[in-house]
Amino acid sequence: MSQKVPQSRLRLRLRDDIKQGTSLMNEEMMKKLTIEAGGKIEVVVSKKKKFSFNVDKGSDIPEREVWLNVEELKEHGISDNTIATIRRFT
Repeated sequence: MSQKVPQSRLRLRLRDDIKQGTSLMNEEMMKKLTIEAGGKIEVVVSKKKKFSFNVDKGSDIPEREVWLNVEELKEHGISDNTIATIRRFT
């Protein structure tokens, strides 16, 4: 039997100081979702749009937020404060 990958619904926050293709998450949330720093996450918005990003940990980031590059997500039509499903990229 295969085990389910842990996932959580988190808020996407758009930031100018984040490089394209990367994201920042709270260290405690990364542990809950079994995601390692330097790994990849999958972001799913409305069960339709799927994206993958490299992830790094940030201590000053709220636990229920993921910080992403503003330009990259605007190109895909995703706005600030969007709720998305986050899980480890497999």
